[in-house]
Amino acid sequence: MIKSLDPRVTREQIELDNQIAPLQELDQWETYEVFHQKKRGDQHMHVGIVHAPNPEMALLFGKEQYGRRGITANIWVVKTANVFASEYEDQDIFETVPEKQYREAGGYKVMEKINKYKKEQKS
Repeated sequence: MIKSLDPRVTREQIELDNQIAPLQELDQWETYEVFHQKKRGDQHMHVGIVHAPNPEMALLFGKEQYGRRGITANIWVVKTANVFASEYEDQDIFETVPEKQYREAGGYKVMEKINKYKKEQKS
């Protein structure tokens, strides 16, 4: 294990005889999507991508790239190859109800009161 003055390096327990094979010509490391959480209880938000040989290094690279400037409570990394996304051509799967008027207050009996309140707020 690498002994370092930096406790973050020692905590990750990086071995000296690392099993990461050297890159062959034209080879590339995998890409990992990085998600950042500002404080506990908040949602993780996608902040970017890193290239790394394995998830442990992706976590370190993600922390260095996206977690050092602002407040950070947690970071997730996910292989880009493991992210499954819908196609833009399949947009119709989101059209459950063509008209979503039920979300508007216009259909309720209190619309007159709402309009009166809006007018009062503008004055």
